[in-house]
Amino acid sequence: MSKIYQSDVVIVGGGLAGLPLALALAQGGLEVTVVDSLDPAHVTGAGFDGRVSAIAFASCRMFAELGVTQHLAGQMQPINDIIVSDGRVREGAAPTFLHFDHQEIGDEPLGHLIENRHIRIALQKAVEAEPRIRLLAPCSVTSVEYGARAVATLSDGARVEAALCFAADGRGSPTRQAAGIKTVGWSYNQTGIVCTVEHELPHEGIAQEYFLPGGPFAILPMTGNRASLVWTERTADAKALLALDDAGFAEEMRDRFGDYLGVCAPVGPRWSYPLTLQLARDYIRPRLALVADAAHGIHPIAGQGLNLGLRDVAAAAEVVVDASRLGLDIGALTVLENYQRWRRFDNVALSLMMDGMNRLFSNDIGPLRLARDLGLGVVNQIGPMRRLFMRHAGGVVGDLPRLLRGKAI
Repeated sequence: MSKIYQSDVVIVGGGLAGLPLALALAQGGLEVTVVDSLDPAHVTGAGFDGRVSAIAFASCRMFAELGVTQHLAGQMQPINDIIVSDGRVREGAAPTFLHFDHQEIGDEPLGHLIENRHIRIALQKAVEAEPRIRLLAPCSVTSVEYGARAVATLSDGARVEAALCFAADGRGSPTRQAAGIKTVGWSYNQTGIVCTVEHELPHEGIAQEYFLPGGPFAILPMTGNRASLVWTERTADAKALLALDDAGFAEEMRDRFGDYLGVCAPVGPRWSYPLTLQLARDYIRPRLALVADAAHGIHPIAGQGLNLGLRDVAAAAEVVVDASRLGLDIGALTVLENYQRWRRFDNVALSLMMDGMNRLFSNDIGPLRLARDLGLGVVNQIGPMRRLFMRHAGGVVGDLPRLLRGKAI
């Protein structure tokens, strides 16, 4: 006879959104089962994911409250400043720029840069210490039936019965597709190239967002004298760059990177990711809710994708935990609609804002170049506007869930 697991919540996907959601729900007193198709040891390997995530300071507060930060000692690089500039390859940056200095809005850094694999390691350690979480991995969900309970059938024949199912299984979410939830979106015909660079001079915690005609070239400070590049190019150009040998790739990188950090060179493997916009038409069905990439995928132009997902997690957990404490059915549409109302407008608004920024900056049209360079310079001179942008980047604008304010769930 197949094994049956009883749980308050089942989460499909144990990644950078699924595990924080499990921790938040468990700390709110709920029994949680997480099902992930990938081996936890595999996803924390150095070769699995070369990306680095900018964790906004509101998200950092959430990680601290969930017991994740204690497992990240030595892996968090503070973001002290962000410099946004426009330019051309081999010509350098335009004279006007936008400078965000964290000291303008408080003592906290604007956020921290953390390698994704170290975030995963820390999340797994926090989950292991939480007795209310059951992690089934590697194991996949083959189907979910929704009725009086959500019943997830697993690849090994076992079942998980829960009051609510969360889909945290990424942009291609099989759980979302099986529920018949449609998406809207488009391809940018751009590819993000990710690699790590070692450099001679210290970066002082300064992140650079350098807009080039092919797309943004982000230089993100890592621990030590290292930086992560998120290098956006038109897909055909990206394929040609990725096909270069190490020497040729390094030369192209230096043409864009410049010499402000002294001698620099890429180290380790290169990764590439197609860039698209994708928005789910709905976030909920009876006994089902979508979070993070299953609900929305945005352009990485400002590094807000993971933070947007963590805001979903914090809001969803708060809605569900509060409903549970009132004795309500946590899988009922009347409960889940509170989550959808809370998060959908913010997600759509930020997605379209990032889309507009990418279209404005990823070109070499003369009048547009003049307008955006003047715009950067003007915003840099207007203190209140500059500080508002910084607060947005830090994730502290709007109706914040308790976890993002550094309070217990």
